[in-house]
Amino acid sequence: MATTETAYGVLSLPEEGRAGDDDRVYIRLRRTLDIGAFGASATYQAKAGEEVIFEHDELGPGADGQEELYAVVQGNATFTLDGEEIEAPQGTVVFVQPGTKRQAVATSDETIVLAVGGRRGEAYRLPPGAELHDFFEHYNEKDWEGALAACHVALEKYPGNALILYNIACMQSMLGRGDEALGTLGEAVEKWPKFKENAQKDDDFASIREDPRFVELVG
Repeated sequence: MATTETAYGVLSLPEEGRAGDDDRVYIRLRRTLDIGAFGASATYQAKAGEEVIFEHDELGPGADGQEELYAVVQGNATFTLDGEEIEAPQGTVVFVQPGTKRQAVATSDETIVLAVGGRRGEAYRLPPGAELHDFFEHYNEKDWEGALAACHVALEKYPGNALILYNIACMQSMLGRGDEALGTLGEAVEKWPKFKENAQKDDDFASIREDPRFVELVG
């Protein structure tokens, strides 16, 4: 990437994709290019027949109700939008409202899809999932205290958010704070019941898995 201090940034999506460790490479354009006005990312998929955009909508606890525009800048893809398949060769753009379930599969090798998003009529802000970036950095280093602190910073921006609360509960459990973890997890699953399924299989809750309160909470 070539940049000046403030004027512009240049990045090659194919080069970024090929430099990745996996067939599917998520390219963080917003963070890398320091974009502040809107969300932007790209995904590179080396192999035809594999997902380039995972199935999701923008209404869950990690999302922020953003509209999204996808552009196939290299290769070809098939989008599935609320069950309807849309063929998207290179040069196709696909606009998706927040509640639409979307997924895309590459239909040629080295497919790249650009995604741009934001909330209609409102200034851009990081969605809750993106606010947890520092949490995941600490988590991957097994720095549970640092990860917990990062979650609390994110929670100040999104009070009561179920995804952030769930990850706080995970760190409380990892730190041996079982009572706190159970209380926080209870808040998370009350706001987003699907987290019960996550918690049943999540190794972060190994320290409280046998607690009858945990069993009662997640089933």
